[in-house]
Amino acid sequence: MGQAGSQPSTNWHLKENARDHHTHKFLSKELIVRRGQAFIVTFNGTEHPEQNLTFIVETGPKPSKLTKTQATFGISSTVSKESWSAVLRSTSSNSMSISISSPPNAVIGRYKLSVQSTSSGSSSPASLGTFVVLFNPWSSGDDVFMPNKAECEEYVLEEFGIIFAGNKNRINSFGWNFGQFQEDIINICLSMLDRSLNYRQDPVTDVSHRNDPKYLGRVLSAMVNANDDQGVLLGNWSGNYDGGKSPSSWTGSGEILLNWKKSGFRPVKYGQCWVFAAVLTTVLRCLGIPTRTITNFSSAHDADGNLRVDEFYDAAGNHLDRSADSIWNFHVWNESWFSRSDLGPSYNGWQILDATPQEESGGIYQCGPASRNAIKEGDVDLDYDCPFVFAEVNADCMYWNYDPATGKKTLIFSQSTTVGQSMSTKAVGRDDRVDVTNDYKYEEGSKKERDIFKKARKKLGLEDKFDPTAPTPQEIDQKPDISGKFKVDGSIEVGKDLNLILVLANLQSDAKTVDVNMTAWSTVYTRRPIKEIWNDSISVTLSPKEEKEFPINIPYTEYQQQLTTDNMIQVTALCHVKDGIQVLVQRDISLDSPAIDVQVLGEAKVNEEVDVEVIFTNPIDTEVTDCVLQVEGNDLLRGILTIDVPPLKGSEKSSTKFKLIPTETGSKHLVVNFSCDKFADIKTFKMVNVID
Repeated sequence: MGQAGSQPSTNWHLKENARDHHTHKFLSKELIVRRGQAFIVTFNGTEHPEQNLTFIVETGPKPSKLTKTQATFGISSTVSKESWSAVLRSTSSNSMSISISSPPNAVIGRYKLSVQSTSSGSSSPASLGTFVVLFNPWSSGDDVFMPNKAECEEYVLEEFGIIFAGNKNRINSFGWNFGQFQEDIINICLSMLDRSLNYRQDPVTDVSHRNDPKYLGRVLSAMVNANDDQGVLLGNWSGNYDGGKSPSSWTGSGEILLNWKKSGFRPVKYGQCWVFAAVLTTVLRCLGIPTRTITNFSSAHDADGNLRVDEFYDAAGNHLDRSADSIWNFHVWNESWFSRSDLGPSYNGWQILDATPQEESGGIYQCGPASRNAIKEGDVDLDYDCPFVFAEVNADCMYWNYDPATGKKTLIFSQSTTVGQSMSTKAVGRDDRVDVTNDYKYEEGSKKERDIFKKARKKLGLEDKFDPTAPTPQEIDQKPDISGKFKVDGSIEVGKDLNLILVLANLQSDAKTVDVNMTAWSTVYTRRPIKEIWNDSISVTLSPKEEKEFPINIPYTEYQQQLTTDNMIQVTALCHVKDGIQVLVQRDISLDSPAIDVQVLGEAKVNEEVDVEVIFTNPIDTEVTDCVLQVEGNDLLRGILTIDVPPLKGSEKSSTKFKLIPTETGSKHLVVNFSCDKFADIKTFKMVNVID
């Protein structure tokens, strides 16, 4: 051994090992296994008896036994639970088949396997090749062990996801192709670890921590955004996405990760929260950590850590962009499943990670893992970033009237039940929405929920210190004389006029005079105002206890130019009541896109062509141009299909056909995105049942 020309050849038993290790979906010529479980290797060209062989596995730039990045072991009669070991399966005149087991806490990553004969003295080890070790949610000794097999299938092996968006009044959803098993994605995920700040500062220590899902989750939450470390995605919330792709145009993570690698690891333009969360889902599922996306509606971004979000409006009712705090229509983050040896068993289970760059943690843009149980119980003093996540689902809201001339602010009203609603994720094994709000907090308005809020405030030291920016108890307790709300009248769809009704009610038994200043602005989904669409003012007299309705019409032609790709409009009425306190009425409106219809024409069978038709009807009376259809779907199409669709006259219908060749049986999903000059990113997905 070790002589030139006698290099052993290795059979990695790719098929059997992949089946046993749930790695059969990877499109890789390299062996990929999960830790804490045996795999088979056969090699020939060794003419030494097995008792004289030593195997060496090593990973990282400077493998050593001390950092658990190197192990040497001979052939033994039983598998070790604590360390790497090998058991002989069979041997013939010139080949040997062994079963190698890694410990359940092995460092994950790419390993080199070598063999050395001890009988021939000083010969150097012969390389048998490389293999990759991942986390193992199917193994009870692993930190990521997930006892429910259906959940392992969904949160590790499922490549299709549904992400929820819109706003709390109108939840919509779209499909996403995670594509964690696409070619080269695993290599990109491993190189992501090697490009992190931690690795650059101290590669040896970084690699030795790669056995720990909480460490890797935190590192990857930083690497998915481009801040600090030239990570994967550059965020952009301006409403102007020149020089890159608009965040709402992506349909899957594969294109983003492959673009990142292809460009020499330059940040991909552009991402917003669901894109960061979807890419992090892909990377963590790829590495074997069970992960899902969570959408939080009316999500607070509490920049100053006081569990309070302040919003400011001028006298005309314009929402002023003058506070670092904000309440987003929705925000998407991740939950990953693993144990918390650092906190204790009651904090095991789902952990929150967030790759969207919102606030720095430890000097860089990363967030988590925060134990979901810790958030629910108000244990905001525990690692990592619990105060920020707790605020996202629990912060109180204060709405202020601000006078730019004098700098004076007056509280209009405060609310403690607005934030953190309809928290949503995809169901296991079904294309449905599951509400997880009760896993994050006790029932809104219940005594338990308020007690937890007080407990969190106390732990953050907010109970005892005077806050000069806080409203006085008198301000908070003041009671308005009137109430108001916006009602939607008819459909709310891009391409149609927006019809609303402002309903004002006098709560008192004497007449009230009210001056109402109304505005409508286009916003991005973070509720950041982008362009003014409309404004109006009316004076109203309300008789005692009277309720009046005022219709509002905003024509499509007036809002079409101002709309962002998020299709969101914020309508505000600031009511100045004579001799009374001001009342703010507001509503965030998420306009529906027109429909696209996808039909599979015939039965979908493995390795046989099947036609798909996509139908779009132009809902407006003017021509739409620059129409593009983008389609992707694992096991149905290779890569992404982009089709240019001819311009469509007003009310005209288009039909676009293309072919699929499915490569695997089961329920697969096509993710479809249609764009044109008037309608950005109309999305849908279609389940395709593939049979033999």
